[in-house]
Amino acid sequence: MITRKGDWMIDPIKQFIEYQGVFIVDGGLATELEWRGYDLADELWSARLLLENPAAIRQVHSDYLWQGADCVISASYQATIPGLMRRGLSPAAAADLLRLSVRLAQAARDEFWAVEANRGGRLRPLVAASVGPYGAYLADGSEYRGDYGLSVAELVAWHRPRWRILAESGADLLACETIPSWEETQALATLLRETPQVPAWVSFSARDGTHISDGTPIAQCAALLDAIPNVVAVGVNCTPPYLMPDLITAVQSATGKYIIVYPNSGERYDAVHKCWRGDTDPSEYGTISREWRKMGAALIGGCCRTRPAHIRQIRDRTPRMGAAETD
Repeated sequence: MITRKGDWMIDPIKQFIEYQGVFIVDGGLATELEWRGYDLADELWSARLLLENPAAIRQVHSDYLWQGADCVISASYQATIPGLMRRGLSPAAAADLLRLSVRLAQAARDEFWAVEANRGGRLRPLVAASVGPYGAYLADGSEYRGDYGLSVAELVAWHRPRWRILAESGADLLACETIPSWEETQALATLLRETPQVPAWVSFSARDGTHISDGTPIAQCAALLDAIPNVVAVGVNCTPPYLMPDLITAVQSATGKYIIVYPNSGERYDAVHKCWRGDTDPSEYGTISREWRKMGAALIGGCCRTRPAHIRQIRDRTPRMGAAETD
């Protein structure tokens, strides 16, 4: 967890930026599990396997670390107290499952780091506890619209129980992901101020190069978060790669925080035929990720349909401290 020295917050990302110029986030979790044959056609999505096969989740975390990730994100994106209670769990059992999501990531990290050969040219990876949006609980795609019809106060009240559990879970930081609306941004800002000892990044789903999913300018969201000390990075996830340059520029205009981008693979989901369309070449993804870094993105990874091979491509294009960067 974050530590303080006097009035100064110790930034868990800073050492990675100083060492290698970039902090590499992992890739898609649920879609990777689907690649491996697991059926996630469920309102809990990847969180279903917290109940049914937690070892599968741990293995994906491990594979991302072996392919070069500096951070693995817990399987708590779609795991919520009310969602798990709807499945029949008690409030206490639901809370335990959220804690399990973090322990699985920590166990994979600790096992990876116990291998002495993995310590050469690497810093000890971090674990981020995923805080998905209210729309993920609804499981109706509204995390890409933000049209919840809830007030800021209602969203604060809904998020707070899970937030407190994950903030106290022992994760190194919180990953507030795929946030689609101005109201939810304000709600998370309230919770971030309630837990000033816990570092977090906040990343949005975007509809174009300057607006998040509900139409709010992303610069407006970044400006709000810029004033919160424990926000270490602001950016975008689960958005097509071609929008990243404009979004990086928009975020840069409003904050001095690190910029995080972890887009999807570039494929598009065909809802009619229930399949993904388009191709994604991991080497191409690695090449364009280098351009995002040149533009100012400091935290880079992948979201839906990106795989360990995509993260390896980012790692292979990441210079070590003192090494010259090459194409």
